[in-house]
Amino acid sequence: MALAAVQFPLSRPGILVGLKAEARLVRKVFPHAAIAASGATRAGAEREAARLAQCGVNCLLSFGLAAGLEPGLSAGSIVIPDTVVDHAERWKCDPTLRHILGGDLNGVRGGALLHSDDVVLEADNKAALHARFNCAALDMESGFLARAAQESGLPFAVLRVICDPAERTLPPVAATVLSPDGGLNIRALLGSLLRDPRQITALIRLGQDATQARRNMISFLENRTRSPAFQRLTA
Repeated sequence: MALAAVQFPLSRPGILVGLKAEARLVRKVFPHAAIAASGATRAGAEREAARLAQCGVNCLLSFGLAAGLEPGLSAGSIVIPDTVVDHAERWKCDPTLRHILGGDLNGVRGGALLHSDDVVLEADNKAALHARFNCAALDMESGFLARAAQESGLPFAVLRVICDPAERTLPPVAATVLSPDGGLNIRALLGSLLRDPRQITALIRLGQDATQARRNMISFLENRTRSPAFQRLTA
């Protein structure tokens, strides 16, 4: 599905992330951008994507963590897709924005990214989604951002970093640990761990991979600040 052509200069981005922690990190690179966190919920992502599109920005960006669907993509891998897929719909990311973000660099995975309204925990389910849609990764925000971009006539692009590889099954607590405002739901976390303490090891590993993924994302973005086009985007 075609979107509007790039409007120059691209210097007023609206950025959608999943969590408040990601918003704080992205703010370091985009100090003047409009940034919103979905809280990793369907309602939050839909609401914040629509709000960003109407707040005077001239492009939309989706940043944050993603689940791996393509086997072999390790935690920390950078994904800058050329297409966002939401089951029956497909949206093309703007090629100029994708280039500015670094989508043509060696080591960056392109291809398609799948939007999901739900957390996908099981490795078998990730494999089934990969077989059906042939997408490299999955997130819970980019489909809403792509739809908001189409409706408002804005170009958009996505930069995501793999947190949990395709081959890994996450513990059930991973689906309940987040609060609607993008923080930690401590009560749900403790309750789930008390019911099944065997999740602790997997949860620690997930936390370590998430930390490494966020570091990779910020390091990648900070390196992009050497590019004049990226500097204009962050000005």
